[in-house]
Amino acid sequence: MTSTSRAWLKEHNTLHVMHPMQDPKALQDNPPLIIESGDGVHITDIDGRRFIDCQGGLWCVNAGYGRREIIDAVTRQMEQLPYYSLFPGSTNAPSIALSTRLAEIAAEEGMVKASFGLGGSDAVESALKIARQYWKLEGQPQKFKFISLYNGYHGLNFGGMSACGGVAWKSSYEPLMPGFFQVEGPHLYRNPFTNDPEELAEICAQLMERQIEMQGPDTVAAIIAEPVQGAGGVIVPPASYWPRLRQIADKYNILLIADEVITGLGRSGSLFGSRGWGVKPDIMCLAKGISSGYVPLSATLVNARVAKAWDRDVGFTSVYMHGYTYSGHPVACAAGLAAIEIVVRENLADNARIVGDYFLQRLQELKDKHRAIGDVRGKGLMLAIELVKDRESKDPFGPQDAYPIAISEGCVNQGVMIRTIVNKLIISPPLTFTKDHVDEVVDVLDRTFTANPW
Repeated sequence: MTSTSRAWLKEHNTLHVMHPMQDPKALQDNPPLIIESGDGVHITDIDGRRFIDCQGGLWCVNAGYGRREIIDAVTRQMEQLPYYSLFPGSTNAPSIALSTRLAEIAAEEGMVKASFGLGGSDAVESALKIARQYWKLEGQPQKFKFISLYNGYHGLNFGGMSACGGVAWKSSYEPLMPGFFQVEGPHLYRNPFTNDPEELAEICAQLMERQIEMQGPDTVAAIIAEPVQGAGGVIVPPASYWPRLRQIADKYNILLIADEVITGLGRSGSLFGSRGWGVKPDIMCLAKGISSGYVPLSATLVNARVAKAWDRDVGFTSVYMHGYTYSGHPVACAAGLAAIEIVVRENLADNARIVGDYFLQRLQELKDKHRAIGDVRGKGLMLAIELVKDRESKDPFGPQDAYPIAISEGCVNQGVMIRTIVNKLIISPPLTFTKDHVDEVVDVLDRTFTANPW
């Protein structure tokens, strides 16, 4: 890239793109880095500065950058057939192959069908619509409500946003869709109940039951939750919580939707987050790692119980009246097939578990050393460092406080790209991360906290 083109990019950096989750005015004074290339677990900006990517793009580059298998698969498919539709009367080979492969790797969960989209928000929107149509096909159209968790994140389409459990994601766009309700989830570090994880899991399970009973079980379509909450702060539930959700869903004849947009395809230390809890959902939402972020792609998987409802002939209601122009895009599906094979062949879920456990151990050492760290938590290679003003009161830093940004910028200045969400440092690197990479990142964090004492 020439110096002229670099100058042009910097001049136009914030002029025309509306960047997600950011104040346009703030970007003018602090423009984002312009990333030019990636290799393995590293990225390089247009000024030639190299970083360890502890964001994994955005939770998604599971297989790492520069994987020739994915690049070649995309190139071949672009040359053969760059696009064709799944709408009535046609389909394409990669979408057939990918749906079959997804059914194979999710056979343990009983998944049999896939509906394709372009990202996590699409996957969730599809799941919500499938759940409502399922109950219409079952002759129970009054079952239309959804219950989700505080701190849960389910994308930014209107349906998924209505299921979100955080005010910041929703307030600018209210009023949202009716029929969506949230309850307390088991956040061990921040809850008003107990410090005992199993007791907390039971309390929160009972709160879920109470909400279902208050709404009326015959009006509730589904529970939707993340196996590990991601954007809400990497909140890992106690081991008994997801099995309790499955029991509750069965007790009240309600579907269980696992939002696996982040946890799916290995990030949480098992191939699927719900598998890590020993639970079989009725519907699973996949995105991010499904193509390692190389091409936009998502899939919503349904089990045999749900799929069977469409066997009924109830006229127009039987039509799956949902989909997108780019559903099952052949290039995206080719990328997905290649990315999944890397994850499976290289046992990246196991690597995420092993390296993630080591990472959590090293972060605990940091917590013992630096008082601004209130909590460290995670599962697999999705981890968080929560920063507090005071450990005893757990008083968090707010959006206007400069300290968390100073920490993240200090890391970036030393070659570690890390994401900050208010008072939480989020760590979600490629699943090819090694213990040596962990040590390098922890050393940078240690130096940064030491240089910025609280």
